[in-house]
Amino acid sequence: MKSNLFLALIYCALIFSCSTDDNKDDIQENQTDENAIVGDWRASEFRAADQNSSNVNLGAEILANLTAEECYIITFTFNEDLSLVSENAVNYLQINATATGLEVPCPTQSDTETSTYTYDGEILTTVDQSGEELEINVSIEGDMMMVDATDLNLPNFNGEGSLIFEKF
Repeated sequence: MKSNLFLALIYCALIFSCSTDDNKDDIQENQTDENAIVGDWRASEFRAADQNSSNVNLGAEILANLTAEECYIITFTFNEDLSLVSENAVNYLQINATATGLEVPCPTQSDTETSTYTYDGEILTTVDQSGEELEINVSIEGDMMMVDATDLNLPNFNGEGSLIFEKF
């Protein structure tokens, strides 16, 4: 009888210890997804949904040329304290059409904005200093973040497609 009681206690201990580990794994996975955004990100590519859109292709070409010169016009810093610092030089782009193509020098000025954010693994929600809330569809895989460009509403980069950011 003592051995049956002992076996029952061992059985119960195993059941409860296994279920607790599963819950810890789920919690850790969610925290990992939510923390994947923490760090410094810079826009490196624009992938248009419609390759025939001239407005979208202009933005993609500008970003590709500037990125090739290691000029990053949009950067985000997501801090662990849920603060966000964004630098945006889009308003300072000087686009010159020449006989050999587009000439776009790297802007020397940018706008810096500080806000707060939350990220649930799919939706990034930012709240700026005036209290305006913006929800953005985000997908993160390793050191690459894909953002729905229409959600950002940036001139020349707000067509249907994805703005690609790399972690640095």
